[in-house]
Amino acid sequence: MARRLIESQEAGDRGKAVRMMRYAIFIAMVLLLGAPVSASEPLVGVASVIDGDTLEIHGQRIRLYGIDAPESRQTCKRNGEDWRCGKDAAFALSDKIGRKPISCETTGESDRYGRIIAVCRLGAEDLNAWMVRRGWAMAYRQYSEAYVGDEATAREARRGIWASEFMPPWEWRKQDRNQ
Repeated sequence: MARRLIESQEAGDRGKAVRMMRYAIFIAMVLLLGAPVSASEPLVGVASVIDGDTLEIHGQRIRLYGIDAPESRQTCKRNGEDWRCGKDAAFALSDKIGRKPISCETTGESDRYGRIIAVCRLGAEDLNAWMVRRGWAMAYRQYSEAYVGDEATAREARRGIWASEFMPPWEWRKQDRNQ
């Protein structure tokens, strides 16, 4: 009888310990998921493309540092015809990434919309540079000159938007707001 009482008490203690451990893990997960990303910790995961310069990983919106892509609703003119250059920029980025995980190194800053600003990589490749080099985004000189050389390469090769008539995205947004 005493033996059963001791075994019962030990089983209860183990159950209590398991419940406490589950509770501690739950609290840690809640704290981690709600914690802001620091500049020293990369944000890693499968990304959803919002537009040509914005991604989302684990519910966190990320603005690609130093570049500006045409807006989703923005059109450009190619061979006298309007084309959805903003949508094509987003599709190009989405096709490049696919469902492969990427890593985003944050600057520790966020933009006025609360998006984390970061340089994102697919493996070792800088996706920000890739977008500019392929002609799907411009170097955003207002914030950085890191991708000016990539922009010159795309412009000279007439890639992406450089094969058309277009308004720089920052001017298009300004005009769109005024309408």
